[in-house]
Amino acid sequence: MTEQTGPGELVAAGEILTMLGVSRSRFREIQRHPAFPRPYAVLTVGSIWLKADVERYIAEHRRPRLADGDEEA
Repeated sequence: MTEQTGPGELVAAGEILTMLGVSRSRFREIQRHPAFPRPYAVLTVGSIWLKADVERYIAEHRRPRLADGDEEA
């Protein structure tokens, strides 16, 4: 078994939209938040982020979403 090298799992805007549960326009607003992670790289096809950085941002700065059928208290 070989040891993993590299930065870790990467995600692009499409995956982040799903992770956040938001529209593309809302994601553009979220990207401007000072705490949102900077892209790991900017490619000709768009930016990519480290998945762990995005997950950390979500855990620290986003309210948990309600499951279907749950009501806010």
